Amino acid sequence: MIEKTGLDKIRNIGVIAHIDAGKTTTTERMLLYTKKIHKIGEVHDGTATMDWMVQEQERGITITSASTTCFWNDIHINIIDTPGHVDFTVEVERSLKVLDGAVVVFCAVAGVQPQSETVWRQADKYSVPRVAFANKMDRVGADFNNVLAEMHQKLGANAAAIQIPVGAEENFIGIIDILEEELVTFEGEKGEQVVRKPCPEEYKAQVAKVRHDLVEKVAEADDNIMELYIHNKPVSKEELKKAIRATVIANKFVPVLCGTSLKNKGIQLVLDAACDYLPSPIDLPAVKGFEPETGEYEERAISPDAPFCAFCFKIMSDPYVGRLNFVRIYSGKIKAGETIYNSSKREDERLSKIVRMHANKQEMIEEASAGDIVAFVGLKETKTGDTLCKEDQPIVLEAIKFPEPVVDLAIETKSKADQEKLAFALRKLQDEDPSFRVTYNTETAQTIISGMGQLHLEIAVDRILREFNVEAKVGRPQVAYRESIRNKVNITGKFIQQSGGRGQYGHVVLVMEPQEVPGAGITFEDTLKGGVIPREFIPAVKNGIILAAKSGIMGSYPVTDVAVTLVDGSYHDVDSSEIAFQMAASIAFQDGLRKGVSFLLEPIMDIEIVVPEEFMGTVIGDFNSRRGKLVSMGQRGNVRVLRGHVPLAEVFDYANIIRSLTQGRASFTMEPFCYQEVPRDIANKILGLK
Repeated sequence: MIEKTGLDKIRNIGVIAHIDAGKTTTTERMLLYTKKIHKIGEVHDGTATMDWMVQEQERGITITSASTTCFWNDIHINIIDTPGHVDFTVEVERSLKVLDGAVVVFCAVAGVQPQSETVWRQADKYSVPRVAFANKMDRVGADFNNVLAEMHQKLGANAAAIQIPVGAEENFIGIIDILEEELVTFEGEKGEQVVRKPCPEEYKAQVAKVRHDLVEKVAEADDNIMELYIHNKPVSKEELKKAIRATVIANKFVPVLCGTSLKNKGIQLVLDAACDYLPSPIDLPAVKGFEPETGEYEERAISPDAPFCAFCFKIMSDPYVGRLNFVRIYSGKIKAGETIYNSSKREDERLSKIVRMHANKQEMIEEASAGDIVAFVGLKETKTGDTLCKEDQPIVLEAIKFPEPVVDLAIETKSKADQEKLAFALRKLQDEDPSFRVTYNTETAQTIISGMGQLHLEIAVDRILREFNVEAKVGRPQVAYRESIRNKVNITGKFIQQSGGRGQYGHVVLVMEPQEVPGAGITFEDTLKGGVIPREFIPAVKNGIILAAKSGIMGSYPVTDVAVTLVDGSYHDVDSSEIAFQMAASIAFQDGLRKGVSFLLEPIMDIEIVVPEEFMGTVIGDFNSRRGKLVSMGQRGNVRVLRGHVPLAEVFDYANIIRSLTQGRASFTMEPFCYQEVPRDIANKILGLK
């Protein structure tokens, strides 16, 4: 058990990569060789242990990051297998926040792919030390040297090989370990027997060259090796290993390994490298945060003896135990049944159980301590990004910043009976996934779900239908158009009814004009003098205008950006009432829209597109075709940043469009900017006119 394991014997690692590079297959082999599982499950068969969701098994992709625990030699490893698809980038983000190291898997055929760049940047953001693994060496077109070259060019990584492949494609038979200068082959039905032999004579020259390159790259990041290298002194195996570990932990060097997960070659050496070179919790600096009351800087040493401090990085709903809060414990110890303090929400929480996760299966444990990644059961208020500690020694750690959702869908139930079930399902999904948003648009009376991409929302809808048994249908969300007027007009509104006995009398004169500043909405002012209308009826006039502005005359869209001034009117001693003045104002406003020449406005979005240089022309051409206006062009590192304004109606499916234009390498963020007039031909289409 981990309680008896020293902190130096723990590794918290993630497996990250582009979609289809082989992360889940690699993780599956790690579990086999560490004897965590005894039968290999395959992704393409839908039997992989870590892909436990029905949606994952059907599509053959990872959707949610799955956590498991295993032992390799005397090292305790917590592994998180993450998704590769860009729509589930949040799962990678939150996993990297709490991990100490990562194994980055590259496809030996495709090299550094678009999502490889994204996960690499995410790892840079959280300063996560890495080892790289060139997978699929058995595939046609596999090229280990190309992977290394692309790591240098596209990622700017200080990387060097610590292994070279023997053979390639169908002739890939094994690996030469550069540090040990041995040929390593993998025998037995599942490659479980690692056989080491002296390096064959014909490879010695190549090994010497690769070792020289390795020493050179490590020397760039390590002063001791640099000293030996400059003076042409030999570097021993022990010195080189020690320097590789130090430079990997300092995030200055990435050792690169090779193999094929599907054919069971090379995974044991990846496990060795993870244990030898990736940091244990004590190799990392103290965790930083602040005191919730005073805001003063605080830090906690990563030790079981320090005050308790943990970070919730994920929430999952389990049909049997309910809500599971995945936490990384940075310091101290905690036992099941204790009360803990959520310093982010400033609330006490009772911890009923602690479980160690293996994909979607749980193992109950009594106590967890620093260095652990476990799940807590029984927490009611704790959300993703919250800090847990003891009330008498509070600390708040930095929360995770999640990207804004970029794709919307409208969802509605097929029957009234399902509305409550849908609301419950949407709440659950929002709890689990911070990049999934739910909003209700009062104007279009639609429930809008927003996510990171079409696949993201497709999975969410699939879960609503299957897991929560909600009969729902989805459709394209409507654009919230508006109406306004062009001209200043003077309008009279009268509401007079005589029907014997007490009647109704309201009479107002309004001046309506376009607002000088766009976005000012509807404003009301009265400039009456001498009591032509009693003061108690003025609020009714304002109310009538506001009610009338909710529905214009063109397409019943709300009216905006009109300044209304009450300049005159009259009243009747007996017949005037609030309702009469409200009706009179409403009639005048509707008339004013006609006479002031009403026109249609549409929402314009402020958009920022981050695109590699080679795709810039294509993206700008497409952007202009969507009625977009470029405002600025800038540079950020090796990518271009475009800022502009574009109508919302033109960019509903922009996430998919921009990915297909740029091979998935561009990204964008978008937020509402203002309302602008719709061109007449498009307005006619919207209103169904010829």
